[in-house]
Amino acid sequence: MNPDITAPVIVSLMAIGMALAFILADRRSQTSQAQALFLVFIGISIAVDVLLVLPLRRVHGILPWEGIFALPQMLSFLFAYEWILRVRRTIPAGKLNTRNADRLLQAAQALALFYGLAALGFPELRAEHFGNLTLAPGEQLHPAFWLFSVPLGISLALATVATLVTLNRRPDRAEARRLIAFALGAPIMASAVVVPPSIAPMAGAIGLLVLLVGSVQYHVTQGRRAQFLSRFLAPQVAELVNRRGLKSATDEKTLELSVVCCDLRGFTAFSAATSSREVIAILREYYDAVGAAAAACGGTIKDQAGDGVLILVGAPIDFADHAQRALELARQIRSVGVALTARWSNNELQLGVGVGVASGFVTVGVIGGASRLEYTAVGSPVNLASRLCSEAAHGEILVDERTVQMLGSSLHPNAVRKGATLQLKGFALPTPSYVLQTS
Repeated sequence: MNPDITAPVIVSLMAIGMALAFILADRRSQTSQAQALFLVFIGISIAVDVLLVLPLRRVHGILPWEGIFALPQMLSFLFAYEWILRVRRTIPAGKLNTRNADRLLQAAQALALFYGLAALGFPELRAEHFGNLTLAPGEQLHPAFWLFSVPLGISLALATVATLVTLNRRPDRAEARRLIAFALGAPIMASAVVVPPSIAPMAGAIGLLVLLVGSVQYHVTQGRRAQFLSRFLAPQVAELVNRRGLKSATDEKTLELSVVCCDLRGFTAFSAATSSREVIAILREYYDAVGAAAAACGGTIKDQAGDGVLILVGAPIDFADHAQRALELARQIRSVGVALTARWSNNELQLGVGVGVASGFVTVGVIGGASRLEYTAVGSPVNLASRLCSEAAHGEILVDERTVQMLGSSLHPNAVRKGATLQLKGFALPTPSYVLQTS
């Protein structure tokens, strides 16, 4: 390979390789998709210049249609700004409180588009007076230089200001690291367009390395989150956090959802007569089974305390059919719970499982201080599900009236039967209950 093009080709491959790595690591994130396209078009732009444009010019001179080769360069700017716009959409609206930064980014995209149109309209001027700028002593810049440099320069300046404004609005921590790296690395990468050919690959590589550092920090943070969240939350929640950020996905809100609570019957006596090692092994198997059922139904495990598990169906992921999902989850917990407790029980110590289901309006969100955060749910349905669970016999699922009402005609006539009217702790009035049948 010609030594003059080796360095640019390496930088091009570096940009495309980074894009491929980032999109494979975070393919469902809209912000990562835009960032990957930004890097892909940087790589294509460099490769086109050194492998197509320069060889063609040596043979044919400047071609009247070579302005199309500026399009990858223009697209790299457009997707860079689209990336920042998508990051802004992950920030809660109340924290943005202004659309000025969006307008700055849209103006930056318009200027990048103007640059592309100018390249298509005046390819000779761009080829002769813009890009890899080298001036002889005393030589003045041609006016055509400003036709291309001013739109790109102002575009980049507007995007930098918008990035700083976005950072001031405290975006998700992982995204903030990428934005800082972009604010530092983008001007360095952009300078490769106009600096002499001997310096351009170095500028491009340094800018990409700065962005690489920030992006690696982003993916490390997301990976740690996913590892933690996957043990407690439904896969859909982990995906939501990756897409929108932890704070945005867990903002306080009041919504109607269903709550499923389950615990083991006879567990206190069983744990008193059983070695702690065996009790922990049993709890681990129990938690794993309940967690798998919750994940399958879109439930989010809010609490695991002793032998009790409390699961939310409808938050942070909103489900219109949360009542139906909750009953299916309760059935699955009963099924695995009955099988497990039968295996763990013996002639002297008997274990069982009971389940309670309730629906209604609950306020959910993150509370806590700087050292510890907890996703909490407050509302009557949470307490009601827990009380119904306490009243349920082994293998029994007690359901509140609201859940049955929500399902209406979609519920099979023989799916539930009227249960006892219960006087529950914390509830002034007697509470009607329904028993979910086994078939």
